[in-house]
Amino acid sequence: MLRPFENEERRQFRETCRRFAETELQPFANEWDEAGEIPWEMHEKVGALGVWGFGVDEKYGGLGMDDVFMRAAWGEEAARAHNGGTLAALGGRSISIGPIHKLASQDIKDRILKDIVLGKKGSSLGITEPGGGSDVANMQTTARQDGNHWVINGAKTFITGGMTADHYVIGARTGGEGLNGISLFLVDADAEGFSRTALDKKMGWWASDQASLYFDEVRVPAENMLGEEGRGFIQIMHNFNHERLGMVAQSLGMMRVLLEYAIDYAQQRETFGKPLIRHQVIRHKIAEMSARVDRLDAWLNQICWLADQGEMPVAQICKAKFSATKDLEYCASEAMQILGGAGYLRGNPVERFYREVKVMAIGGGSEEIMRDLAVRQMGL
Repeated sequence: MLRPFENEERRQFRETCRRFAETELQPFANEWDEAGEIPWEMHEKVGALGVWGFGVDEKYGGLGMDDVFMRAAWGEEAARAHNGGTLAALGGRSISIGPIHKLASQDIKDRILKDIVLGKKGSSLGITEPGGGSDVANMQTTARQDGNHWVINGAKTFITGGMTADHYVIGARTGGEGLNGISLFLVDADAEGFSRTALDKKMGWWASDQASLYFDEVRVPAENMLGEEGRGFIQIMHNFNHERLGMVAQSLGMMRVLLEYAIDYAQQRETFGKPLIRHQVIRHKIAEMSARVDRLDAWLNQICWLADQGEMPVAQICKAKFSATKDLEYCASEAMQILGGAGYLRGNPVERFYREVKVMAIGGGSEEIMRDLAVRQMGL
């Protein structure tokens, strides 16, 4: 489809991201998936592209500007890595950069932010807990003030990049019940009383590390509080819109790959004396997959345009998030049907993306939560 809001800068950025994914990431998709990790040098290579620098000042390694279309272009084109776990391993820091840049003290930003943005160090956001994922208002991790320090106790889980991060943005309860009692803190990986364990045996995202984090009387300086006390979660709610928008874009990219593989296989494979693609039932599957790709592409362009005007279309993003993952689920299933047994074998993106559908439907806000939030944003 044509991109009505494309300009030369956006086009060049998209092409750069596509070439990078196809040459630096895609050839190693199977190797890294089976190894369960990616080389750290890839973090620095991606950092050099600037994909973590949107909205970040240049003195911290950022681009000094923001462009929602370019954010989405990275998410979509990076899917050509053919390995969602690779993208998760690389992008775990992305949702922690915003809070550090906007809320941290000058000393903290000078100390850590540039290395994170450039991929030299890792960072993660810790909100989800063992006792509740989407129920953030029921957060049980606590922080109490003790002189010029805060003392943190509790646990987080399903933290992407948790095993390799050097710094963490952690939500903890400092006040009463509900969202208004939550504050944010920067915790370094070498803090006394902090520990982490890997979550292995995952259905997908094998190349990415997810972890449970534990805080046992972890003391952090008072200046490590990010932003205002009791307003931590409120201050980063906008941050989740970019995460969800990125997952919509990545879903679109994955759908494109699935469609391409299905078409290529259907053109080569012969059954009953003719290419598979000449059978009407297969042609209809491909037509439906293509229609869903085009639909999401057009919707994503509109959302990016609205966001670029300065007002984040939260309801649209929520609806696009659950719609995108449902369409991704459909395309993954139909591509698997078209490839048949060949699609079921490990080592190809159809099999890998089929396993990764569910984490896309859960991560960044589950389909159920997105539906509920969308309706509330509609004023109902």
